[in-house]
Amino acid sequence: MALALAACQSAPAERQPAAVEPAPGPVAPQPGLAPAGSAIMDQSVTITPPAKGVPAKYAAFSGMWAGRLEGTSEAEVAVQTISPNGQVTVTFAWSNLGDNNPGEAAGAGRIVGTTLKLGRLPNGADISLTMLPGETLAGTYVLAGQTYTGTFSRQ
Repeated sequence: MALALAACQSAPAERQPAAVEPAPGPVAPQPGLAPAGSAIMDQSVTITPPAKGVPAKYAAFSGMWAGRLEGTSEAEVAVQTISPNGQVTVTFAWSNLGDNNPGEAAGAGRIVGTTLKLGRLPNGADISLTMLPGETLAGTYVLAGQTYTGTFSRQ
């Protein structure tokens, strides 16, 4: 009878090796991909240096600027052209900002005193940038009744 019981028992299941999991740690960024939530300026955006007739207080705005709105949302501003009367062309790129997905928009505006005020962007945003001592810009971005502020440094 002992023999009959032994024959009825099934063979023990083979143990499967444990799955190998990668060690926790930072993930290397993939070339060509920006981290989620980054402001991405089109690489074809160019800056034209101000002509000799552009007042120094206007010329100071020329160039590429980067900063954060509300301390978390990346933004970049390319002040591309400046005319002697303070007219400017600008490209503005932003990361996630409130309900607004990352994007980029070209716009035009004017410098009055120490403030560059852009015309309304296609996404409905109103932007102004004020020159502060030490070549820093204080930015205000208003969209859908929300106001976001931050500072920008020359790149």
